[in-house]
Amino acid sequence: MALGLLPLTAQPVSAADPAAELEAFLADVRSLEADFTQTLVEADSGREQVSRGRLYLQRPDRFRWEYREPAPQLVVADGQELWLYDPDLEQVTVRPLDDGLESTPAALLSGQGDLDASFDKGAAYSEDGVDWIELKPRNANADFQGIRVGFAGGTIAAMELIDALGQLTRIRFAEVKTNVELDQALFVFEPPPGADVLRDTDF
Repeated sequence: MALGLLPLTAQPVSAADPAAELEAFLADVRSLEADFTQTLVEADSGREQVSRGRLYLQRPDRFRWEYREPAPQLVVADGQELWLYDPDLEQVTVRPLDDGLESTPAALLSGQGDLDASFDKGAAYSEDGVDWIELKPRNANADFQGIRVGFAGGTIAAMELIDALGQLTRIRFAEVKTNVELDQALFVFEPPPGADVLRDTDF
C-alpha cells in the first residue's frame, strides 16, 4: 500500500486522532512488552512469510525483538550498538545503533531521533477498528518508502511498512503492556561461544 493511497474501506478520522495518539505514545510510553506477528509480503509473487515472537522496548534506544517462529532470531539494541543473532547460522552482526537507524520504524518506536525531523505526516484514517497515521521518511536514502502506525483501545496495535524493493511488512501487536518494569538484562547481548561475529568494519 503506497502512502497517500487509502484502502477503499478506510474512513476519515472523526473522534480519534492517530497523529495525537502517536505523539502521546512517544511522549508517555517509557517501556513496552508485547507479542507480535510479522508478515512479509513479497512484492512480485505476493507470497507471505509469517514470523512470531516477543518485543521488549525500553525508551530511549533499547529494544529486543525475539523471533521465535518459524526460526529463532534475535535483534537487540543496547543503547549503543545493534546486535543481530541468527542461532541457526551461529552468526552475530553488530553495528553502531545510530548507523542506518535514522528514520526507521525501530528508531520511531525506541524514541531515537525526532518524529517531525525524521518523518512527514500523511493521511490519518480509521480501518477495521484501527486508527492509522501514515509517515514518510524525510531521508531520501532511507531503506523504506513509508510506514503507517495503527492504534486501538488507546495503545499501539500495528505497524506496516513498504521497503525500497516494494515489499510490505505487517506487524500486529497483542497483549501489549506499557510502562512496565523490564529486566535490563533483556537489552544486553553477549555473543555465544563459537559464534561468528561480524562487526560494521567487516563489511
